[in-house]
Amino acid sequence: MNEMINLLRRELPEINVLEKVSFSEITSLGVGKALLPAMIEPGNTEQLVQVLKFLENKEISWFLFGAGTNLVGTDDAANIVGVRLGDKDFTKVSIEDCTVRCGAAVRLPLLASLCAKAGLGGFAPLSGIPGTIGGALRMNAGANGVEISQLVKEVYGVHVNGKKFNASGSDIEWFYRGSSIPADVIITEVVFTLNASNVALEEEEICLENARRRKREPAGKTAGCAFRNVSDLDPAGKLIDECGLRGLRVGDLTVSEKHANYIMNLGEASEADYLELVRILRRAVSDKHGFYLQPEIIPVNPELPSLIANDTPAPRVNLLYGGVSSEREVSLQSGAVVAKALRNAGFKVDITDIRTCEITPEMKAADVVYPVLHGGFGEDGTLQKMLEEESLRFVGSGSAASRLVMEKIATKKLLDRIALPTAPWAVVTRDNRKFPEHLKFPVMIKAPSEGSSVGIVKVSSPDEWDNALDEEFKYADELLVEQFVKGVEITVPIINSKVYEAIEIVSPSGFYDYDAKYLYKNGETQYFTPPKSLPSSVVDLAKEYAIKFYHAAGCRDILRVDFIVDSDGVPLMLEGNNLPGNTEHSLVPKAARQAGMSMESMTSNLVYCAMKRSNEVPAAVNAGSGEKEKGNFFRNFIYSVCNLAGLIAGLLLIYAGVMRNQWGKTASIALIAGGLIVSVFAFCRQFDRR
Repeated sequence: MNEMINLLRRELPEINVLEKVSFSEITSLGVGKALLPAMIEPGNTEQLVQVLKFLENKEISWFLFGAGTNLVGTDDAANIVGVRLGDKDFTKVSIEDCTVRCGAAVRLPLLASLCAKAGLGGFAPLSGIPGTIGGALRMNAGANGVEISQLVKEVYGVHVNGKKFNASGSDIEWFYRGSSIPADVIITEVVFTLNASNVALEEEEICLENARRRKREPAGKTAGCAFRNVSDLDPAGKLIDECGLRGLRVGDLTVSEKHANYIMNLGEASEADYLELVRILRRAVSDKHGFYLQPEIIPVNPELPSLIANDTPAPRVNLLYGGVSSEREVSLQSGAVVAKALRNAGFKVDITDIRTCEITPEMKAADVVYPVLHGGFGEDGTLQKMLEEESLRFVGSGSAASRLVMEKIATKKLLDRIALPTAPWAVVTRDNRKFPEHLKFPVMIKAPSEGSSVGIVKVSSPDEWDNALDEEFKYADELLVEQFVKGVEITVPIINSKVYEAIEIVSPSGFYDYDAKYLYKNGETQYFTPPKSLPSSVVDLAKEYAIKFYHAAGCRDILRVDFIVDSDGVPLMLEGNNLPGNTEHSLVPKAARQAGMSMESMTSNLVYCAMKRSNEVPAAVNAGSGEKEKGNFFRNFIYSVCNLAGLIAGLLLIYAGVMRNQWGKTASIALIAGGLIVSVFAFCRQFDRR
């Protein structure tokens, strides 16, 4: 390494190089026993490109340092050098009107102060973040409800191969603690667009923010928050605190007594201390809360993330979304929300846009399959049946219950059979289009196997009947006709057999159609949790009906049950939804959040429920027809006959061996053979999972 440093100084003499640098000097946490052999500090983009080419040609590993405020050093740095943007072009700041151009090595608190003095607002909420602009942008740093990405106009940088990079802020995809900026890009300069503000107000807000930070954050050697927050309802510090780990110490590292998401270096902590402490914290949170905390501190050692993750590995989930039904767009939206929540919770998530109903290698490789499909084979039990036959664990109801709940006519039959109140109904077909005699206008015509209010129309008079049927028969040959009931619409969510608070739905059109759920062309739909227009006794009755239906239909994991409460205060059940939507407007997540459950908690709990189930093929739920699957019957019959024949043969051989001693050697063989057959029979019966 010394030879490399000397060569670098000869070839690039204008570039500053520091030797044998302690991690206590270049990181705020100060963890790491080793000395960094060299810290190379290019002062402009041209020098940076030269350094990158030099290191590539010499096949030398390197690590990019900023201010070092969120880094953990290493105990072995013999084969790595540091690169840090120097104090020339990378620390320049220029302000013109509301446009601010600054180098990536500028400290965020300094930039906030300079902008405030120039009468520009926007950075004050972020002014307590101690890192550089480049580091803050790479992590999409945020505080007080503001993320730095909201202020970005343009980003400039260099790929590690020396190629220039630039992108507008609007073209970059920003997300929590990250962005779509390529991982191999070193950010060199950023342009911000700010708003004019009052100098005194901005400076006062910066002072207040610094005071708030001093009050809630510990002083001392720390790298800021140790882990990413799972959600706003599940902050990492709260999760660690609830595990009773404030003050936990490993070597010279300790969990802060002031804020449990801060790790403090009390002396000369090692990378090994950090690894052990982080493993303990992740393991405890996983055991108690089911989340897999993701470190926010960046390690110099590239092997450290896998050493941490492999200690408490997260389950792998294959999320299915899309499909080919009329509800594909809703499924894509829901699937994206669920995938984000599971990843926030630390799960490994593989996403599959499933367009054909088949078992894929990704499904077989997953610990749990998570269908977020609406309508078609994803919700009618077809996919669930295939998953059952492959003995794959999955979220949601089994095939029989899925088929029953998806089919509105079958649901109506079940409601009548278990004596739960529902609106009067009838069935019409292409061959029998006659208006049902026991109903009166207005009525609702519903395609029996569509969801998200697709294939539903209100018919108010006889003149509309035939045209409405023509439109609805595009969806199915058999249609449900339901008496329209004017009343209060509510829905009751059930998650893991627990009934959550009902939600009242007030839609502009008078009933909860596709526009009221997703488009809002006719006005915003209002939601009230708990319902505002009904007494608690009526709501409780609806909850009672909902859980009865949930169990009678054989549902599991999650269900949403829709009701209309008539003028007499009777909750009339309309239908169930065994894979309810999970968009930002969807009802089950609204109810869960009202109860203090985040999307991350809800989805992870559903995964764990699926994981706890045996991966054996479940018995089919009786959907009301009273029939058994013929294939299963004959298979079980043949299996039983073979078992019985084997047992009889074994017993006869044993009898022959005992009773016919004169056979000599032949009797002994019969006795041994019979014993083996009976033993094999007993073994198979013991481990049979049919």
